[in-house]
Amino acid sequence: MRVLALILPLALSGCVVGTVASTAVDIVTLPVKVVSAGVDAVTTSQAERDQKVGREMRKHEEERQRLMREQAKRCRKNRPLPTDDCSGYQPS
Repeated sequence: MRVLALILPLALSGCVVGTVASTAVDIVTLPVKVVSAGVDAVTTSQAERDQKVGREMRKHEEERQRLMREQAKRCRKNRPLPTDDCSGYQPS
């Protein structure tokens, strides 16, 4: 029993030291984590830029197709705008 009483405090002191050391490491690395999170929030990755360009291209393509459908509709109804080119339009 005496041996256990002597070994137990030594064994537990390692846990306390480990906890204190872990806390110290967390405190020291916290500013680095905060700064890196800020940099990540401000900067744009290549993948994010590619996604943005892709969205813009799809948006422009959809707008172009919408305008072409409107022009074809005006040509079909025989009411083109002065800027409409209905020469290639084949009525069905």
